[in-house]
Amino acid sequence: MIEVKGVEKSFDGVQVLKGVSCTFETGKTNLIIGQSGSGKTVLMKSLVGLLRPEKGEILYDGRDLLKMDREETQSLRTEIGMLFQGSALFDSETVLGNVEFPLMMYTKMTDAERKDRARFCLERVGLKGADEKYPSEISGGMQKRVAIARAIALNPKYLFCDEPNSGLDPKTSILIDELLSDITHEYQMTTVINTHDMNSVLGIGENIVFIRKGHREWVGNKDLVYTATNEALSHFIFATELFQKVKEYVISNGHS
Repeated sequence: MIEVKGVEKSFDGVQVLKGVSCTFETGKTNLIIGQSGSGKTVLMKSLVGLLRPEKGEILYDGRDLLKMDREETQSLRTEIGMLFQGSALFDSETVLGNVEFPLMMYTKMTDAERKDRARFCLERVGLKGADEKYPSEISGGMQKRVAIARAIALNPKYLFCDEPNSGLDPKTSILIDELLSDITHEYQMTTVINTHDMNSVLGIGENIVFIRKGHREWVGNKDLVYTATNEALSHFIFATELFQKVKEYVISNGHS
């Protein structure tokens, strides 16, 4: 579990995060949503230590990230998996080599042990037999799955995903969502996903944090979204006529 308490972050005197408090639960897909400029990306970067808030606490199972020394921070990083928006694969490395990379960086595994672990992770994301291909030789959806395999290579307790469906078609996006959900439950990770994808929100949003103008505006789950009375959330989620019709249909059929 990750607890955020009263986090504030400013840039050039402009406050972007204004006392944000929320909890990201273990074994659940936790989603951060909000409009561009709302502060959700700053919150994500603060969670993983890329930005340092001026005030507040970020507790990883009781351990405050903002009070850790260098050694403690390095130790925490071995417990964190990252899935970047553009997959961030190394073009010069094979699929297997990409997944092996964090194992070479943070473990003392032998070459054979690294390869066994990397192949296991690739098989888990449905890419058995793709070891020797290069990123340029596989589709965007496959690249994303390679990135997921790399992110779970160290068997992390915490998994952060920045716009995991960016650039993917709707069908592939659903497959990636389902894979992230399955892995989260299987390994009981604390998974935090920063997303604009409303299909993800309504599909796998077990714990949703809505950020608006630097504040935590609303917290709930995919079921509560349909009946939420928060006007800003409803406008953000159901801004299109299609989503409005879906909402009306679900409510009229007794969805709770």
